[in-house]
Amino acid sequence: MMMNTTLEQLRSLKLAGMATGLQEQLTQSGMTGMSFEERLALLVEREVHWRSDKRQARLLKAAQLKFPQACIEDIDTRAGRGLERSAVMSLALGNWIESGHSVLITGLTGAGKTWLACALAQYACRRGHTALYQRVPRLGEELRIRHGNGSFGKWLIALAKTDVLLLDDWGMAGIDSQTRADLLEIIDDRAGNKATIITSQLPIEHWHAWIGDATIADAILDRVMQKNHRFNLMGESLRGNTKSAAAPKGEARQKAA
Repeated sequence: MMMNTTLEQLRSLKLAGMATGLQEQLTQSGMTGMSFEERLALLVEREVHWRSDKRQARLLKAAQLKFPQACIEDIDTRAGRGLERSAVMSLALGNWIESGHSVLITGLTGAGKTWLACALAQYACRRGHTALYQRVPRLGEELRIRHGNGSFGKWLIALAKTDVLLLDDWGMAGIDSQTRADLLEIIDDRAGNKATIITSQLPIEHWHAWIGDATIADAILDRVMQKNHRFNLMGESLRGNTKSAAAPKGEARQKAA
């Protein structure tokens, strides 16, 4: 009865990890040979891990990644893709997020650009960073809705605080003047402070023409290119491959920025 009361009190204090750990200890005969300090240390450690796992799950859900299952450990390094695993791992394990770097991923359709971008964002969440996935072709409509209901300013502030912003399918469709101006605001808020991942079928040298307005294009690209890592995906399309369809895999060749 006393132990049931203790378990209820732990849960009421939002110490669910510790409560679960205590329940497990009660069923493990080997625990009787451990000291109070040792058992307490195990309970505290269980609570720490439980909170960390819960935070990671919350961050991944909020990120809304197209491929939430993508992870850097599963990167395909088959010959012909031009990828060195060390290039991606060096980036993922580095301080690109804290330093506000851009990651620019280009390549033909089906090459795994979005998968690679999601893998980097997913690992960022595992490290405790916030992330958000946005498809650029749909961004214009999203922005029009937010301007219309008055939520744009609040959303812009939220984006500015997001550690990793993933802009997928950059350059796939044309953008109007309002979207172009809003995109500058989004990029300007992040320049040098927050990390941005951009995927595009369009080669980087054509981005200026896609943006359209020369002045705004100069401003956007100047900020995006300040500190960047470039990956150019190669090889045949991974779409239609049964094995790859379940977990699309991206490969890349990193270029020195």
